[in-house]
Amino acid sequence: MIDFQFDILQGALPILWEGSLVTIKISFISFLLAVFIGAVVGVARSRSRRLYLLFAPYVEIFRGTPLLTQLFFIYYGLPTIGITLGSFSAACIGLGLNGGAYISEIIRSSLLSVEKDQQDAAYALGLSWTQSMLYVVFPQAFTVAIPPLVNAFSSLLKDTSLISVLAITELTRVGQLIYTRTFRAFEIYLAIGCLYFILTYCASWFSRYLEMKFKIEGRIS
Repeated sequence: MIDFQFDILQGALPILWEGSLVTIKISFISFLLAVFIGAVVGVARSRSRRLYLLFAPYVEIFRGTPLLTQLFFIYYGLPTIGITLGSFSAACIGLGLNGGAYISEIIRSSLLSVEKDQQDAAYALGLSWTQSMLYVVFPQAFTVAIPPLVNAFSSLLKDTSLISVLAITELTRVGQLIYTRTFRAFEIYLAIGCLYFILTYCASWFSRYLEMKFKIEGRIS
C-alpha cells in the first residue's frame, strides 16, 4: 500500500505553480524565436536550391545533435571565445535555435504543399512576390502547418525540463529542490507530470480549435 502524503503536495503546489509560470514564460519566448528563425529559414529553403544548401548546415546540426549538448555548449562553451550569456538567455536561445531547425522544415513543407499554380495565378493578377505570399500562399500553408507547429510547441515545452541543468528554477528544477527537502519522489514527480500534461493538453486543445476555425472560414469563403 502506497503511503501517499497529500500534505506534501499542498505545501509544494504554490512553489510548483511558480515553476510552471517560469516554464510557460521560457516556452513562449523560445517558441516565438523558433517561429521567427523557422519562418526565415523555411521560406529561404523553399525558394531556391542555393538557399536550401546555404541553411542546410544549421538545420542538420541542430536536428542531429542532442538539445542538452547544445545548451551546454551555449552556456558553458561560448564564454571561452568571449560570448557570455545568462542562464535565462542561454536557455531561450538554445531552445529557440533547436526549435527553429525543426520548424523551418514544417514551414518549408507547408509552403511546398501549396500548388505552384496558385502563385502563378497571383502573378497573373498583378500581385508581387510579397503580396502573393501574404495573401495567397501563406494562408493556405498556415492551415497545413497548424498541427505540426502546435506539436513543435508541445515538444519545446517538454524540452524545457532540460534547462534545469542551467540552474533555472523552472518546473523540473523546482521539483528537484522540493525532493531534496522531502525525499518524496512519488508525490512530487507525479505532480510535475500532471502539470506538464495539463500544459501540453491545453496546447493540443488550442490546435484543434484553430483547425476547426480555419476549416469553417475556408468553407465560408
